[in-house]
Order: sequence, then structure tokens, then C-alpha cells
Amino acid sequence: MKKIVSTGNKDTRSGFGAGLHELGKTNPNVVALCADLIGSLKMDDFVKDFPDRFFQTGIAEANMIGLAAGLTIGGKIPFTGTFAGFATGRVYDQIRQSVAYSKKNVKICASHAGITLGEDGATHQIMEDIGLMKMLPNMVVINPADYNQTKAATLAVAEWDGPVYLRFGRPVVPNFTPADEPFIIGKAITMIEGTDVTIFATGHLLWKAIEAAEILEEQGIHAEVINIHTIKPLDDEAILKSVTKTGCAVSAEEHLMNGGLGDSVAQLLARKLPRPLEMVAVNDSFGESGKPEELLKKFGLEASNIVDAVKKAIARK
Repeated sequence: MKKIVSTGNKDTRSGFGAGLHELGKTNPNVVALCADLIGSLKMDDFVKDFPDRFFQTGIAEANMIGLAAGLTIGGKIPFTGTFAGFATGRVYDQIRQSVAYSKKNVKICASHAGITLGEDGATHQIMEDIGLMKMLPNMVVINPADYNQTKAATLAVAEWDGPVYLRFGRPVVPNFTPADEPFIIGKAITMIEGTDVTIFATGHLLWKAIEAAEILEEQGIHAEVINIHTIKPLDDEAILKSVTKTGCAVSAEEHLMNGGLGDSVAQLLARKLPRPLEMVAVNDSFGESGKPEELLKKFGLEASNIVDAVKKAIARK
């Protein structure tokens, strides 16, 4: 089994900040907008070095989306920044009408997603954002796993012509993907090859899936782990190829079960390749205040939960 090693812990939002700053130096059409959360989105370096290409909208997220849509008409590539809850639920009408419907080249960049936001509690811990955004025609949905991949994703979405939702988080997490690995939108990455079960994981849960695969290996179960960093467009070919080989699957995500990655995988398998699928996700519940690791344990998003789901999926073959 391939051993995957972390090079240290970093927050994925800092990967976004680093990618945005690099874009500022290499792409003069990139502009940034923020709803009063420059520090939280790690946009400080971009603001300092490119003040004429930054727009502080204040706590007026709907206006921010409208401004961003307008800027695309002049050839600019706007990156909007705020918390995931405000970036989606609060401005859904503006995104639907002014961005997705019009297919405007706006990059909606959302930090503090999921329950690992932690102590801010349920009002801020949005876990339905992937579902909201993937339902919109023309919208690309990306959920990278670590600092390196978030930086690479930020660079990649600037080259994509059309609306993108880029989701990342607040806590420091293992940084384990190669810094020089190209980010190809819509192309899954096989992290570990296996024959008994496929684990499809996204975002922060990818590292948990890798930990689960190591536990399973010790028990004689060879799990294939695939990084689904792009929820939409989904890499149908990679999913079907893997499940054809392994015969069953588990999805793992820091999101509600309804509307998330597991939902997308289930729809694909139901249409093309009916096989057992178990989902590790939050089951129809809001979050609560607590430390990230405590919340992951309470809501069943740990490596041990993935191990249990794998055994259930295999038993259903």
C-alpha cells in the first residue's frame, strides 16, 4: 500500500490567499472583492500589493456578487471572498440570477465551510452549500483537500471560463498533496489503489479516508482512495472504473448527506452501475459550537466511521 505522508499542518484558507496573491502578480485581469473579512480569507497580501484591484464591499454580500458580475463584462476575473454560509445561502438569488444564469466569470471563494469552523456554531457552520451550488446550471463546484491543493485550485479556476464555487476551511489540517501537482478541474485523483472497496472523499475528509485505508490494510482489506476535489463536473469515468473493480463504495465528506458528494455518486451509480454505497456525512442536522476534532467525532466524520462504513459496504456485495 502506498504510504501518504503529511509535510505539516496548514489551513486551506491560507492556500487560497497564497494562490490569489500569485494570480495578482501573473494575471492583471484578476480582481478581488471581500465582505469585510480580509484577514479571515487571507487576502491581506493581495490587498497590500494590488490595492487598485481590490474592492471592500462591507457586510453587503448581495452587492458584492452584483459588483462581481458587472466586473466580468469589462473582462475582469473577480474573486469574491466571505464565509461559506454568507457566500451561498445569503446571496443565492444574486448568484442564481446574475452569475449562474448569465454564465458570468465570477469565482465565489468561500472559507469557514463545514463543522470544522468550530466554535462559531451552527449559524455559521453551513453544511448544505455544496448541494446549493451544484444544483445551479453552469456552476463548477470545487472542494480541495489541503493547503497545496487549495492554492493549485485557486490558480486553476482563474483559467476556467465561467462561474466557480471554491470551498475551503478555517482549521489547520495535514498538508499532503504534492505542491507541484497540477490541478485539473473535473479530474479525480487516485491517492491509494485497492481492490476491495472504493472510498470517494473530498475536502478535509480525504485525510480521514487515508487514515481509514491504513487501518483497513492492517485488517486485510485493500481500500482504493480517490480524491474527488471537483464535485461538479463529477469525474464519472474515474468513479465507474473504480467501482467496477472493487464492487462497492463509501463516500466521505464534511457536508450534509443530502446534496453532497455521496448524493452525486449515488445518482451516478443508480443510473450506470448499481453497487452498494455507504455514506459518511452529517445526517440531516445542523452543527453546534465546539472544537473541530470534537465535532468531527460527535457527527461521525472520523477515520473509524469510514472503517465501519467500508465493512458495511463490503457486507452488501
